[in-house]
Amino acid sequence: MIRVLVADDHPIVRSGIVALLQTADDITVVGEATNGLQAVELTSTTSPDLVLLDLRMPGIDGDEATARILARHPHVRVVILTTYESDAGILTAIEAGASGYLLKAAPQEEILAGIRSVARGEVVLAPSIAALLVNRAKVPVVTLSPRETEVLRLVAAGHSNRAIATTLFVSEATVKTHLLHVFEKLAVGDRTRAVTRAMELGIL
Repeated sequence: MIRVLVADDHPIVRSGIVALLQTADDITVVGEATNGLQAVELTSTTSPDLVLLDLRMPGIDGDEATARILARHPHVRVVILTTYESDAGILTAIEAGASGYLLKAAPQEEILAGIRSVARGEVVLAPSIAALLVNRAKVPVVTLSPRETEVLRLVAAGHSNRAIATTLFVSEATVKTHLLHVFEKLAVGDRTRAVTRAMELGIL
């Protein structure tokens, strides 16, 4: 069961999101927040697996809420669900560690599928958002080796270092070494940002 905290300052929109999630047998809503600060607080008290955040909320926005939530609860996954396709908050939310960015106008099944994918450890971006990131990115020349790219693709699919090592018939230490090289080449500090940066650069 995927435990989800929903944060949106519009009551009707929030109730609609909750109603959608309640149609899924594998998702349970553990709390509702009306602003970013409340989302941070409720993450501590409700212990969700995933927080579904609006980007624009009173007090602190979704990007700042994402940063605060993950600073306290690094195991929690954050998905931004918003109306906005072109907003500076897109990049800041992803840089803060958000694992997904979905649009409220997306089909309901797409939203549910995105939540399930992020809960499995994958990174999910709405197609229009992924395209926007690519277009906005300043594209330096970054070259990953075939093996580094293969490792990063498996990371994007949600595999752990151990699972990657088993798949590629190498040691976990070798996988970690490849990832360190990837982080250095992409100038990032974690797996999620490595995947999103690789998407921005068209590597994945």
